[in-house]
Amino acid sequence: MKKDQHNLTSEQRDELLASLKTRFEKHPKRHPNVRFEEVEVRLNQNPDKLWSLFEMERTEGEPDVVAVDKESGEITFFDCSPETPKGRRNVCYDRTALDSRKQFKPATSAMDMASEMGIELLTEEQYHYLQTLGNFDTKTSSWLKTPLQIRKLGGAIFGDKRYDHVFIYHNGADSYYGVRGFRGCVRI
Repeated sequence: MKKDQHNLTSEQRDELLASLKTRFEKHPKRHPNVRFEEVEVRLNQNPDKLWSLFEMERTEGEPDVVAVDKESGEITFFDCSPETPKGRRNVCYDRTALDSRKQFKPATSAMDMASEMGIELLTEEQYHYLQTLGNFDTKTSSWLKTPLQIRKLGGAIFGDKRYDHVFIYHNGADSYYGVRGFRGCVRI
């Protein structure tokens, strides 16, 4: 998508900010000692990032603040939907995996979709941190940013939470399932 298409209408912006504020206030344990007014100022200074959050919201990721860097003031948002975002499921891992499929190709890949949205897939470390904030992916799973050594061998990693434990698994990068999507991260 071209950069000039990243502009939100004032109505979209207002609706997004209202949704973000409601979620922020509903889950204070995710961001202790942070006021939404501080977040809103930073969002208003970064319209491209606001657009990325809009895309996260549009695909049912329920983005929320999960960290604020005390020195730089950088704010980190993760997808905090209880299950992997509905609007990002049925995707293989990346373009190479998508291109390697001979039949039954999904519409896109997690890495392509994330890039188009201006977000990054969660890393394994970030995924473990997310799981300290609640119970996520108890019925679904989420592709994670895969280390290059694993990807070079044709694999990719994903995570979920079962039996009150976070599991990180592997699969062929070209696989895709109705209950597997991806979670994203935006830093502002």
